[in-house]
Amino acid sequence: MKAISLLAFTLILSVGVNGWQAQAATTVEKPVAVIQAAPKMSDAAATAATIALGKKIFFDQSLSASGRISCASCHDPKHAYAPPNNLSVQLGGPHMASLGSRAAPSLAYHLNQTPIWYKERASSFVERITETDSPPFGGFGWDGRFNKLSQQAGFPLLNADEMANPSIEAVVDKLTRASYAEDFRKVFGATIFTNKQQAYAQAMKAIEQFELHDPSFYPFTSKFDAYLDDKVKLSTQEERGLKLFVDPKGGNCTSCHTLESGADGSHPLFTNHQFEAIGVPRNNKIPANKDASYYDMGLCGPLRKDQQSDKTFCGMFKTPTLRNVATRGAFFHNGRFSTLKETLEFYVQRDTNPEKWYPKNKDGGIDKFNDLPPALRANVDIVDEPLTRKKGDKPAWNAAEINEVIAFLKTLNDGYSVPKKR
Repeated sequence: MKAISLLAFTLILSVGVNGWQAQAATTVEKPVAVIQAAPKMSDAAATAATIALGKKIFFDQSLSASGRISCASCHDPKHAYAPPNNLSVQLGGPHMASLGSRAAPSLAYHLNQTPIWYKERASSFVERITETDSPPFGGFGWDGRFNKLSQQAGFPLLNADEMANPSIEAVVDKLTRASYAEDFRKVFGATIFTNKQQAYAQAMKAIEQFELHDPSFYPFTSKFDAYLDDKVKLSTQEERGLKLFVDPKGGNCTSCHTLESGADGSHPLFTNHQFEAIGVPRNNKIPANKDASYYDMGLCGPLRKDQQSDKTFCGMFKTPTLRNVATRGAFFHNGRFSTLKETLEFYVQRDTNPEKWYPKNKDGGIDKFNDLPPALRANVDIVDEPLTRKKGDKPAWNAAEINEVIAFLKTLNDGYSVPKKR
């Protein structure tokens, strides 16, 4: 797919997550009254206090209807802020008996560099009919519908399949009884809980500040980071895997999972924040998929509403970071695969061996890209390597090469200790 213009991408990154004033991808929040000012403290102290408060909220199981899950239950810091299990979708609801419709992604590394959702439009009619369209990018969540982390943080609290609170007021009532309620008052003002809308908004902003600024989300302690800093060398197998990973005629992984360091020397995030339609097989473990007429189509619904009219977006989901990918137990937006090996096999064999991944139609043919309505399956990427191949062609990687790529991807796991020199 055609890359977005450098000017547009640079502009959005330079403005930052919270500074962009364009229309948000979700409904604009209603203005609320100004609350009583919090006690005077230095900017640094205020920021530190807010981050500390956000961390307490993030780990508080009492904020769920069941009293058994918190944000950290699905985004465990011991598992790179991803789930600690290999379930396709996580359990939740008031009785911990509900399953959602999407896999819980890792929150590590990308949050403080995620631009708002943006779609570059061709400026003239000639450009629109002669140039390949560029994909959208940015926003939080698999469908990018949240332009602020504070918006995204509220979704699981009120989602019936997750923390299952019936209302904002119910969340605030629990906050008033929390062990850190007095800390909340110290940060946001003694009368903060008298305005429940404001109290809720400030709680979500506290979570946002924790996610954006706590160093545990951005440790950069992998072997690959040490390799970039010339502190260690990759093994022969890891080097081979890296070459296969970047080869534009092979895996072509860096077309989405970018490997370049930032202009300031910061290490790569392994995502370009863009949206892509991969054609992942339908996951029958998700209860919603028992309805044959139900499809999760990412950018064009059902959770995201504002882009439903553009059918070219259907089936697109945001590219996740590959940092710590070898530690995960569920892959893609629907958690269809539970091992990294099977995920890579699908990636290179989707088109060469489709019978391995998709069911058969009633007429005996292969029901390829079966998690999208037939009329929208043309949206799936078949123009970027290695997704260009045909049935019977040689896959981009063989079994040995897949193991080499896995060896390289394991170097993206955090917690690596550089060997001491003798």
